[in-house]
Amino acid sequence: MTFPAPDTWALAQGCELIVDGTEWKVEKFDPQVGRVDLVRGEGEPWRTSVRELIHHPGCRPSTRTRTDLPSASRGRQPKAMADLSPAQQEIVMRRLGHVREVETGYRSGDPLRPLPGEPRRQYDPELTTLTQRRKAKAEELNRAALHDPDQAEAMGLHQASYRTLVRWDLGRRRFGPVGCADDRWLREATGHRISPALREALFAVRHESLRRSKLSARERERLIHQYVLEEFGEEERKRLPTYETLRVVWRDWFGSSGARQRYARSAARAQAVATGRHVVVHRPGQVVALDTTVMPVKVRESVFGDPVSAHLSLALDVYTHSIVAFRLTLVSDTAVDIAMVLRDVMMPLPMRPDWGEDMEWSYPGVPSTLVAEFAGHKVAGLPFFSPETVTTDHGAVYKNHHLVEVQRVIGANIRPSRVLRPTDKQAVERAFGAIQSLLFGVLLGYQGVDSADRGVDPEGDACLTVAEMEHLIATWVVKIWQNRRFGSYAPSWDPSGDHSPNSLFAASMVQGGFALQIPSAELYYQLLPTHRVLIHGKRGVKIKNLWYDGAALDDYRFLPSGRGGTAKNRYVFHRDPRDPCFVFFQDPRTHDWHTLRWVGLPDEGRMPAFGDARVRQALRELRDQGLSPKTDTELLPTLMKLIGSKIPVEQWPTQLKKAERVEHAREVAQAAAAAADQPCRTAPTPEGLTRGPLSADGANVVALQWRERAEQGYSAVEAERRRRREALTPTKASPPTLSQRLRERSLLTIPDEEEPTHHDSEVDQ
Repeated sequence: MTFPAPDTWALAQGCELIVDGTEWKVEKFDPQVGRVDLVRGEGEPWRTSVRELIHHPGCRPSTRTRTDLPSASRGRQPKAMADLSPAQQEIVMRRLGHVREVETGYRSGDPLRPLPGEPRRQYDPELTTLTQRRKAKAEELNRAALHDPDQAEAMGLHQASYRTLVRWDLGRRRFGPVGCADDRWLREATGHRISPALREALFAVRHESLRRSKLSARERERLIHQYVLEEFGEEERKRLPTYETLRVVWRDWFGSSGARQRYARSAARAQAVATGRHVVVHRPGQVVALDTTVMPVKVRESVFGDPVSAHLSLALDVYTHSIVAFRLTLVSDTAVDIAMVLRDVMMPLPMRPDWGEDMEWSYPGVPSTLVAEFAGHKVAGLPFFSPETVTTDHGAVYKNHHLVEVQRVIGANIRPSRVLRPTDKQAVERAFGAIQSLLFGVLLGYQGVDSADRGVDPEGDACLTVAEMEHLIATWVVKIWQNRRFGSYAPSWDPSGDHSPNSLFAASMVQGGFALQIPSAELYYQLLPTHRVLIHGKRGVKIKNLWYDGAALDDYRFLPSGRGGTAKNRYVFHRDPRDPCFVFFQDPRTHDWHTLRWVGLPDEGRMPAFGDARVRQALRELRDQGLSPKTDTELLPTLMKLIGSKIPVEQWPTQLKKAERVEHAREVAQAAAAAADQPCRTAPTPEGLTRGPLSADGANVVALQWRERAEQGYSAVEAERRRRREALTPTKASPPTLSQRLRERSLLTIPDEEEPTHHDSEVDQ
């Protein structure tokens, strides 16, 4: 049984009081009138009354001068059994057993749980007094110390006297079992005594060492001695501690010196500007982490069937750990791809034909029929919302003017993560690792995390196309990842509960509700890069060296836009760099969106996919040849030649290098992605390869796909040439037969004056 320490104040001269966090010392105390004089440093004394001090809400006695506290607890937090080592705790429990036997006659302190032979006669409370029992215990401990002095000294019982037993008993009553401990075991850990001169020298050398190349501990010691010698003199330098002490102090204050110098400097700058405040994420959409990495599985592109590396862009909600959006891009992603990922975060995921009812929207509070009515299609069980803050990497696709405009359109804050602060994006990095271990590691074409751990031929093992891999990841995210148990990532309000991304999102809907906001189809056009150009009266608009025209420009061909500033009298056009065949124009009056075609786009046949890089290559080749095209009709044959490469078709895959084949496949994939993102177009579905190694039939399929792409370029060139010939050459009537010519030349036939004969027409010509 323990008793709390009495709440008494010592107001004797020299005692300290803490008033509103400030130390005051009692200079004079007059108990007969209840007046107290307090002083603080060299300031004016504070004369007050005992009543005011007692009722002051911010006044308490200092633990450094309290007499009712043990010496081990003065100026520090109270001591406890957990502060003792296991050996010291065993000694304390032995002492406690002796104290209990003296008080009650039983080692356990409970008469209902006696040990064999208890109570002994000299400790029986009914036969002896407390003083007799204490003296008997002191004699017993002294006899045990004489019999086995080493054991008694190890247990701390070799110097136990009558007063020692009294002190142990009082300590047990006030502080519990730890009151029987020796205060020397918990004495103040002073550490290293650092003088003001040494402290100043340490920080000065620390600041200097960040600017210099990396220094060793011995070199830093010499700089510390030099600084103290020049600033404080020889006497202060002689009082400096040893090298080992300086090394330990440096490690405790500034950490180990194992980091590279450039990283140590950047970490010091980040620490200097740190606010010390932490963002607590407590709702979905508050923080979305966005990152891109190279997918460790080789996939086959849909044009040649070559194994290529794809980039995986992932958007992860930090609160629910839901993968709310992802994209696969060949070679590398662009700013438009990242903008479309943010658009996917805000839009519900449509159900796919092979998905069952278990993957449909089933969050409580919002019925699936209601969501499907707003979205226009059945919705999968994946959260969607408007993000508030988006944390990104420091790649070039995340740091450009286009993303700044996307930030304004969607109303989010796109923030790059801090340098050398992995906690800003640790959730999405862990998600990449989890996907790699749970999904990618068991797929054919997996390359491993190190080239030394790579298989014999991962490129030859690749069997999934980009479209098949995208469908596989989407199915895995909705069916497995969203229902996977968190483990160590449980929420703070239920750390021991079983939660998954789906269950946590459902709980957040119950707590804070759900805003059913689905953006309109016009969001696609608003997220595209903008171009501010003038409208030519006859030719349309010129964007990126290509001319675009359409009926939507008829009302604005000779009218200025009325805009001021740097874009004076210019119109705004939106363009998807993945498919330069079209640009998009918003009518200033009706605010309707119109699609403008490239004027060089042939009306007949299918136009092969091409991107900005292909246009730049065509213009570069024309400049090398000394040509300066005046119209896009002159540019089209050169562009088709670059797209289709050379003839014969059967030899093209062998003549093109792998990088060129990947570039062609990337343009096809980008055109398909751009068509899928547009609300009014349907994405072409390229025929993928069959699963498994590439067979002879698969090779024929690949050759057929490339032959079709080559024929697109050839047919487009022929169609354009035929259209130009027909536009320049007038159409002639077919020649008449012999009988018709004889009747026309007959003398008996009277010619019609209004309708000249063929003979007269030929003469006139």
